[in-house]
Amino acid sequence: MTDHSEQTNKPHAEAWDSSRLKADPHADPEKASRVQRMFGAIAERYDLNNRLHSLGRDQAWRKRAVRMSMLNPSDDVLDVACGTGDLTEAFAKAGARTVQGVDFTPQMLDLARVKAQKRKRRSGAAAPEYHQGDAMDLQFSDASFDVLSIAFGIRNVTHPERAVAEFHRVLRPGGRVVILEFCEPGFAPMRLFNGFYCKRIMPLTASLIARDRSGAYHYLPRSVETFSDPAELSSLLASNGFEDLQQKKLTMGICAITVGHKQS
Repeated sequence: MTDHSEQTNKPHAEAWDSSRLKADPHADPEKASRVQRMFGAIAERYDLNNRLHSLGRDQAWRKRAVRMSMLNPSDDVLDVACGTGDLTEAFAKAGARTVQGVDFTPQMLDLARVKAQKRKRRSGAAAPEYHQGDAMDLQFSDASFDVLSIAFGIRNVTHPERAVAEFHRVLRPGGRVVILEFCEPGFAPMRLFNGFYCKRIMPLTASLIARDRSGAYHYLPRSVETFSDPAELSSLLASNGFEDLQQKKLTMGICAITVGHKQS
């Protein structure tokens, strides 16, 4: 795990250059440290870029993920790869009993904690708690949560199969895993438009807004096109013991929510 002080001193150190992105970024032996360094570099303007480049849809996608979780007031929620806490806060607002957020980038967690402190909450509502950690080695006991979510994070994990096994371990019987992730649209005209936007326009404008030289917004489209498609993600969940799988594609197929249940 990259040293926090080193990241602070070199916030824009290049994580992904063009030669590395020509290959499969998921096969890079230094993927974990590169992803962590990348998110540290873009943390400050991460939310702004999300709102602008999704035209505000990213928050609607998160709200849909919360609805598909079938949240109950007695549920304990773990949001993995929580970033600045948008989905974590959405679960808290929806009335979860407790909400924990885990991310392995300190700069993201710093922003999430500030957001949590500023948020106005109704009386008795639980505020999220945040922890630095690794999706492949969650520091929680078996059967600790009723819902586990991860938004736009599973493709950034070095070994997604290890993370999914951990998700199953920390969920209680009957618990739900909710994965929100980008994918390539099946409708050809939309796939062409989305590819042009994500590869030609968004990397330039987002990098300018974030003042980023880490390569984060060039990594993003490349990491999507080389990651598993939604059907493969469903198969990964099934092979790790999840059942009653549901999947919903959103905004003409540019992202999908996949839900699986741990056997009761």
